[in-house]
Amino acid sequence: MNEEYDVIIVGGGPSGLSAALYACRRKMKTLIVSQDIGGQTNLAGMIENYPGVEPMPGMQLMQSFFKQAKGFGAVFVSGKAAKIKKVGKSFVVELSTKEFHKTKTVVLAYGKTPSKLGVPGEDKFIGRGISTCATCDATLFKSKTVAVIGGGNSALDAALLLSKIAKKVYLIHRRGEFRGDAVLVERAKNSKNVEFVLNSVVSEFHGDAFLKSITVADPKGKRKLDVDGAFLEIGYVVDSNWVKDIVKVNKFGEIEVDQNQRTSCEGIFAAGDVTSVPFKQTVIAAGDGAKAGLEAYNYVYGHKYGKTPPAIDWLHSKGG
Repeated sequence: MNEEYDVIIVGGGPSGLSAALYACRRKMKTLIVSQDIGGQTNLAGMIENYPGVEPMPGMQLMQSFFKQAKGFGAVFVSGKAAKIKKVGKSFVVELSTKEFHKTKTVVLAYGKTPSKLGVPGEDKFIGRGISTCATCDATLFKSKTVAVIGGGNSALDAALLLSKIAKKVYLIHRRGEFRGDAVLVERAKNSKNVEFVLNSVVSEFHGDAFLKSITVADPKGKRKLDVDGAFLEIGYVVDSNWVKDIVKVNKFGEIEVDQNQRTSCEGIFAAGDVTSVPFKQTVIAAGDGAKAGLEAYNYVYGHKYGKTPPAIDWLHSKGG
């Protein structure tokens, strides 16, 4: 911990990368801490609703964000933030590797994490047959048998993607009807190699070094399905346990922010899906990230909120 950053951004998705871009354009010393680049946007096969951008894979859009942020000077560290401490007028961010970084401000933009089933064998086979990203890992299962677990649009999208690559796709849902869009349900029904397994839950994962089969339970009993892979598409949760003692969170575990992305702790800002913003969209996360970066700049340089920093009229300057 030899140097102090102006801002440490926890998260490398659209909100975190936008915060980094705007902070760096204000010549702030900026560090991004994240386990990946792109976050959940990477999972989108094709982004068609980002204004002014031609349709492109979510991963490609996020790489463009990352290239811009790095181009303006953002430093990236691969890792997981584990704790934040207030030390005087600064903060110390501790990583799970026991690495420490000092900063004047923090932007929490780490999004949500995939939900787990909480059944035997799940943790053992994560990365060894169990995946939470069909877009990332589908090609690993060419001509193999896989299961997709879930009932929303993400599960249906994953099943449709895998139907073009895998030999067989089991689509397992705990209810009798899907929550996803009717058009996606119809496409899945019309896919010859997709089999619906409804009113069923996965109760256990089996294998040796890699996943080999799953146990599925329904009202009639249990049965085993031989699979080479399983994709968990059961939603996401906010992991706020590590920050709830320093910032206020709501009953859903989301970080509460005001309209300027300020949290209950002065000097800590938050943006994107980790916050209480009602709409979880890439474009909204990016906009809120930009606000967080600008607010961090105002905080570092001691300006009152709503005032224009000297020499940088960012409200009226070209390019934001």
